[in-house]
Amino acid sequence: MSDETITIKKENLWKYSTFVLGALVIVMALVIFTGDNSSVTGNVVANPQPSPSPNQQAPSPSAEQQRSPQVDVGVDDDAVLGDENAPVTIIEFSDYQCSFCMRFWSQTLPQIKSQYIESGKVKFSYRDLPLTSIHPFAQKAAESTECVREQGGDEAFWMMHDKIFENQAGLNDENLRIWAQERGYNIDTCLKSGKFRGEIQKDMQDAQRAGGRGTPYFIINGKTLSGACPFNAFQQAIDAELAGKEWYSPGSCQITVI
Repeated sequence: MSDETITIKKENLWKYSTFVLGALVIVMALVIFTGDNSSVTGNVVANPQPSPSPNQQAPSPSAEQQRSPQVDVGVDDDAVLGDENAPVTIIEFSDYQCSFCMRFWSQTLPQIKSQYIESGKVKFSYRDLPLTSIHPFAQKAAESTECVREQGGDEAFWMMHDKIFENQAGLNDENLRIWAQERGYNIDTCLKSGKFRGEIQKDMQDAQRAGGRGTPYFIINGKTLSGACPFNAFQQAIDAELAGKEWYSPGSCQITVI
């Protein structure tokens, strides 16, 4: 009986030793892993900074680190409002059926016109970003303005542009033809041909390349601003450009001048 008892105790001791050894291996592996300066994806952190103490806040990223990169998207061959040689260029990517775009058109653009465009400081260009999945008439509206522009130039374009936003609640394919006819332009053949679909597709591709995922979306001298922002946001950005200062938008129509 005693021999049997001794044997059992030895087996238990062996099992216990094996368990302890395995646990130690796991603990050591965890220590080594958490002590590594690599991220989960394996990207090595160069010159890692020591972790802050409980009472010490981690340093905030600098303005240079937060700033959005310069966007290489221009006016292309789209309609321009204002002096071609103006020092500041604003490009709007927009959708004629978008309520936020209409709000920008009715509330903010008139102030930009009176304070900056008419004085030769800003030129403004409209490019198309129709969100056809939710706005069934946006594509035809965009095509109609190009059809009118083909016949009457930029002045005719802006007339049609304003007419559509002014009557956004009544936007449909038939009214587009009527509004053009009221100004002396027949756009039936042009719309049926679809000749400007490629032009609008190019605008959409440029918007996406510039980071635009919704409307309205703006590029101001290569820097981006998203949303139907109030006039003061544009004013800060434009004044910074005119003064030769750097700026960026961290979001929510905020402007940070560096």
